[in-house]
Amino acid sequence: MNLPLKIAFRYLFAKKSHNVINIISAISATGMAIGTAALVVILSVYNGFSSLVSSSLSSIEADILIEPSAGKVFVPQENDLQWLRSLPETGSVCEVLQENVFITYDNNNGVALAKGVDSLYEALSPVREHMVDGDFALSRGDIPQTVVGVGFAYKMGINHRFMQAANFYFPDRNKKISLTNPSASLRSVKAWPAGLFSITTDTDNSLMLLQLGTMRKLLGYDKEVSALEIRFREGVDDKAAKKVKNLIQEHLGTGFTVKDRYEQNETLYKMMRSEKAAVYLILIFVVIIIAFNIFGSLTMLIIEKQEDIATLRSLGARDNMIRRTFVLEGWLITLLGMAAGLVIGLLVVAAQQQFGFVKMPGDFSMTDYPVIIKWTDITITAISVAVIGYVIALVPGRKSTLQEGT
Repeated sequence: MNLPLKIAFRYLFAKKSHNVINIISAISATGMAIGTAALVVILSVYNGFSSLVSSSLSSIEADILIEPSAGKVFVPQENDLQWLRSLPETGSVCEVLQENVFITYDNNNGVALAKGVDSLYEALSPVREHMVDGDFALSRGDIPQTVVGVGFAYKMGINHRFMQAANFYFPDRNKKISLTNPSASLRSVKAWPAGLFSITTDTDNSLMLLQLGTMRKLLGYDKEVSALEIRFREGVDDKAAKKVKNLIQEHLGTGFTVKDRYEQNETLYKMMRSEKAAVYLILIFVVIIIAFNIFGSLTMLIIEKQEDIATLRSLGARDNMIRRTFVLEGWLITLLGMAAGLVIGLLVVAAQQQFGFVKMPGDFSMTDYPVIIKWTDITITAISVAVIGYVIALVPGRKSTLQEGT
């Protein structure tokens, strides 16, 4: 341990002659601890909500979505389907056909996003885990059925317990619209509500799921689909998913657009990252304000230690060494507060994960506030607080300040 650091440790932990310096140093360390702990806790809460949103979206969105670059639909080639299914990361490849359609139900009218899905989607879809009423069943024998988002069901008065079919309408692509009889140019199908699901607000307010065959009949298609949805096997991380996405894009060529889960909701994920960054910057600004207590503490300590400074100079100490001593003193106060804050923050997050002390308000599927610790956040927090403390400590320890007190 070099001499300036030894002296800084001595000044930090030894009893000072002026009690006010002790108080200011303690306030500085406590403030840095509180600011650091707040950063850890709040960033962990944002991580928890981000994970909650991603988990909810994964129930309705695929890991990889393949759409045509031009037009709305395409006919999937069997050799491409076989190649996609042969990828080691692939868990399932589902064909879907979706379109905004006009709905009538018991004298109520509305527009919904109708999504036709194949039997594999129906068998494996996580949507069934979000059913709040009824069953996840898109057929009953030869009778077509539909499952509906709770928001749209409430708007339309849809009740799966009633023997009332929902009517789906869409313009016939092969007919011209008749001004005298517009209904003659519409295609229509019926489907009986089987259950209600709840995933996200946007999905609940607009989505209805149907069998793929029923949707093709409504839109007048034979083998066309609007997209292929690929879900991965368990254990495929983001890095591997990115590689698979690029591999699929290279295989299919420019005629198709391949999107991963983040690209399917790019605006949402950018917004969540921006909000997290904004909160981080606000808290860092608070930490900077708190760190100015260190400036006051060091300035008063320099004034108190003028005799020690004169003694060190008479023993041959250079101004650079004396200045470094007080800079290290201020930095040690920061590091002490930062270490305490990290421990406190991690303990609070761990307690919330284990016991769920803070409850979610309102009617949510989760009763406790979700929190997730990411060590990248901990590292960034520690580095940021340490740098702020060091920069603030440089100000009172500059050469001019030491000379002023001589």
